[in-house]
Order: sequence, then structure tokens, then C-alpha cells
Amino acid sequence: MSSVTLTNEQAVESMPFCATIGVEFTTVAAEETRARLEWSPERCTIGGVMHGGALMALADSVGAVVAYLNLPEGATGTTTSSSTTNLLRAVRDGHVEAASRPLHVGRTTIVVETELLDAAGRRVAKVTQTQAVLR
Repeated sequence: MSSVTLTNEQAVESMPFCATIGVEFTTVAAEETRARLEWSPERCTIGGVMHGGALMALADSVGAVVAYLNLPEGATGTTTSSSTTNLLRAVRDGHVEAASRPLHVGRTTIVVETELLDAAGRRVAKVTQTQAVLR
């Protein structure tokens, strides 16, 4: 496994889209990476519900960072090759926290699981994604 490390700030800087949508990384580690996204009207769909695309972008971003931190030797990066999202609950206020952990770290793919929780600790979504290892 690679010895790559990132600070919270470097994680955001590595993906400008994260800064654009307001993702804040709180823990950046190979075993688990966490980030949060505050509810705001700009991130909502009809009825003040946080947009599913915002939730999926949060999960994809956190999953990408944890995959990057688990790159095998000689790899240069990752890219999402598949992602399955099960949206379970609407978010109408507060924030969403994402926690991503590697399930499988291989030579050609890294599979990560990301759980999204609302401010009350209730599960909002469960995401499993496969990241292709780039060389």
C-alpha cells in the first residue's frame, strides 16, 4: 500500500468541486475518511430537501479520497468506475456526515463503502463504489 497522506485542506484542494459545493473534510485517513456537507437552500430540490446529487457528490468525493489513500505501490490515482447509492431518508436541515472505509484494496480496483448520516445520526444513504486504479 502507498504511504500517501493528505491534510483536510489538501483533500479539498485535490478536488476543486468539493470546495464549490461546500464539502468540509474532518478526518482524512486510509482506514476512514470523513466529511460533512451543510444543508442550505442552494443544495436543495423542491420542498427544501437536500438534492440527491449533492448527497451522491459528497459520497463520491469522500470515497475517492479514501481510495487514493489506499493506492497500491506504483499507482498514480483512481477514478470512479461504478457507484451504487441507496437513498434512505430526506435531509431538510442540519448537515450530512459521510464516513468512507475501504472494503477491498486490490491492484486494479479499490472498493469503498460510504455511509451518510444526518445531524441526528440517522442513516441517510449507503453508497458502495468501485474505484479503478490508474497507473
